[in-house]
Amino acid sequence: MRHTIALVDDDKNILTSVSMALEAEGFNVRSYSDGAEALAGLAQRPADLAILDIKMPRMDGMEVLAKLRTQSRMPVIFLTSKDDEIDEVLGLRMGADDYITKPFSQRLLIERIRAVLRRAETGDEAVKPGKEKTIVRGELVMDPERHLCTWKGAPVSLTVTEFLILQSLAARPGHVKSRDQLMDAAYGENVYVDDRTIDSHIKRLRKKFKIVDDAFDKIETLYGIGYRYSES
Repeated sequence: MRHTIALVDDDKNILTSVSMALEAEGFNVRSYSDGAEALAGLAQRPADLAILDIKMPRMDGMEVLAKLRTQSRMPVIFLTSKDDEIDEVLGLRMGADDYITKPFSQRLLIERIRAVLRRAETGDEAVKPGKEKTIVRGELVMDPERHLCTWKGAPVSLTVTEFLILQSLAARPGHVKSRDQLMDAAYGENVYVDDRTIDSHIKRLRKKFKIVDDAFDKIETLYGIGYRYSES
């Protein structure tokens, strides 16, 4: 199946070069030069994944992501400038699945795209060997087959990355998972992301659960070691 990628950037050189690279790898590409145009286009013809530049005129990538997340869990990868660390963290907290810093290797971008798409493919044997059972941990219920998560019966909407990180933690309550282990669970062993990417996803997870239950405290931080899902 040919996946469709929505590429959103106001830099025409990036639109042209990245589109050509993605099409050469077998992807369908729809290019948009600004966020407003992209939102209108995606409302009519959804894509499998969106690549958003953070800094664009009219409507920046953050605003596009915020609007997308009100109606879709479509995976999103941010393109950021080298000096935009704050934007990267904010983007991940808002629900982006990954980010890549400009200037970037097109090969690295393609590998990141494939990793995110693998996670989004619920039937992908490379990610899900066989059918996975529903995870029940007290008030937490996770159904990997349908990508559903509830807490005390209330639905919690998670991105693919957030779901896989939580699934890794909840699979073994009380067991500490290092950031490297959570990276492997969410991104695969061949894709590198730095520590703050995982930290930002954890913060986003906690925030989403606290919207449902302000007393939620099941994801514990062990400073310098990693995270664990509380047994109690």
